[in-house]
Amino acid sequence: MKLLYSIHKYDVFMFSWLINAGIHSTLTQISRYVSKTGDGQLYLLIIGLLYGSEGIKSSLLQAVVLAFLIERPSYFLLKNGFKRNRPEAMLKNFHSIITPSDQFSFPSGHTSAAFMMATLLSYFFPSFIIIFYCWATLVACSRIILGVHFPTDTLVGMLLGIGTALFSLGQII
Repeated sequence: MKLLYSIHKYDVFMFSWLINAGIHSTLTQISRYVSKTGDGQLYLLIIGLLYGSEGIKSSLLQAVVLAFLIERPSYFLLKNGFKRNRPEAMLKNFHSIITPSDQFSFPSGHTSAAFMMATLLSYFFPSFIIIFYCWATLVACSRIILGVHFPTDTLVGMLLGIGTALFSLGQII
């Protein structure tokens, strides 16, 4: 229990520091837009484009579909198993910038999906790896800046996303 408490204290400290940073107001507007890129519509567009251009035999399309079939239920089970409240529910006098789609924060689904897609796309388009991972990192940071996740929520989301992508690519068993 001491370890969990120590992690929680670190999480609250890092969250508070990020939220109170001097450039927060500038980042808030940008974070709203970046966070929206992780809402799901972009993934549906990618799936549609892959299906339209290559059909069901597309290796990338198959990997994306398999990854989402694993990642979404895993994310749902973890989120509803841990039932960690969001920062607004845990911290006095704090209000998040946006209204989250659900009650719990651990792990971050936006971060998980973003890192999963970044990993899958990087595997098939390695010359864009820096762009894909920078985008996924920005999605994760935006969720903290908007006040709906603690840093460890996004860290575990990242691990879930990358792990799911690698599994779907047959890289790990």
